[in-house]
Amino acid sequence: MTIDTSINISANTEATATERAPNLSKQATALPEHTTGYLNQAAADRPLVNPVSIDTHHKARRYRLQRVKEQLIKQDCAAILLYDPVNIRYATDSSNMQVWTLHNFARYALVFAEGPVILWEFHNCEHLLDGNDLVDEIRTAVNWSYFGAGSRISEKAQQWANEITSVVEKYAGKGARLAVDKADLEGLEMLMAKGITLVEGHSLMEEARLIKSAEELELMRWTIRVCEQGIQRMHDELRPGMTENELWAWLHFENIRNGGEWIETRLLSSGPRTNPWMQEASDRVMQEGEIVSFDTDLIGPYGYCADISRAWTVGHVPPSDEQRRLYQLAYDQVQSNMGLLKAGLSFQEFSECAWPIPEAFYHNRYCCVVHGIGLADEFPAVAHQGSDWKSAGYNGHFEENMVVCVESYIGEQGGKEGIKLEQQVLITKEGCTPLSTYPWQEDWLR
Repeated sequence: MTIDTSINISANTEATATERAPNLSKQATALPEHTTGYLNQAAADRPLVNPVSIDTHHKARRYRLQRVKEQLIKQDCAAILLYDPVNIRYATDSSNMQVWTLHNFARYALVFAEGPVILWEFHNCEHLLDGNDLVDEIRTAVNWSYFGAGSRISEKAQQWANEITSVVEKYAGKGARLAVDKADLEGLEMLMAKGITLVEGHSLMEEARLIKSAEELELMRWTIRVCEQGIQRMHDELRPGMTENELWAWLHFENIRNGGEWIETRLLSSGPRTNPWMQEASDRVMQEGEIVSFDTDLIGPYGYCADISRAWTVGHVPPSDEQRRLYQLAYDQVQSNMGLLKAGLSFQEFSECAWPIPEAFYHNRYCCVVHGIGLADEFPAVAHQGSDWKSAGYNGHFEENMVVCVESYIGEQGGKEGIKLEQQVLITKEGCTPLSTYPWQEDWLR
């Protein structure tokens, strides 16, 4: 299957946005030449215009549910019990307090291979499912975590297990194989005691989420566009004397006002905090000429992730020779590895052929060469060659219509600064196609 990866944003849509905000901000009209016109400049003062149709959204979510059901049949499971809010979102297109429910088991769903989709919703939140035709039945969740049940954990876990068993037996019979993505041990032991065979379900969901439909790609492209609007805003607001937190806040601002949801990390740092990587935004005041690097990890509209990394100088002044050298190496790594990607290539083949990291930068290498992405970071995470592959590498192949992120971090151990770059791409038969299009610092390249 070949997918047209473009989003059809009509001239009328863009014209409408201009009509809504005909007077561009002074800041927008004063942008450097290489940034003007990159995005809808009316969005400097107003949210972007969402080009995604309701039909596209509905097709995407029906495709996702079908992918789950196909994996259940493939793995001979009657149903899957979902607690991870990202997995619930994928299967049912429902969400409620997504971050809070990552650590509070307050809602769950049961998806049958041949049967209904049942969602146990948080207290008095049934109305959140209004208009959702994927969910056949809504029940009130039983919270048997310590937070929700305290000293009554066993009692509440038994109540939960009795209800789950009753529903599974009703639609799949006794002794059914039930996949579970995550849950505490006590309740699971109670399910097994009732004759239910439990199967690890997280891998099942990762396999379901692996291949994107044309409609999913439209949703993802829209999230990426929103993310790139946030990147542009950060670029335009960046100036000496502001803190890292102040700069990072602009990405949140653009994400939220354009219908996005949250950001999974706070990976933005400047100057000496760019080396080593993985230091999150702080109240450090940035100085002119320093490197600022960031990794968006943004969960945008419809719950899709945009994972893009770029690096600039504070004040957008010309880089030093050393900054230029670091940037060139990081750029070379991303571009070289993008050139290798294609459907049918094994993870190990890719790892062995990947751009060789110079010895001076190997210690501070990024944790993987590429990783999958959809509603969040997803399978696979491809390890570097050598010792990394021996300790963490695993089998698999890139497939058409997978989406992955190509990673690079270049910074010497004990070095002054580092550069983080990342590109989000679609795997095709012939190679890969970038989904993120935000410009590189081409004037930094040789």
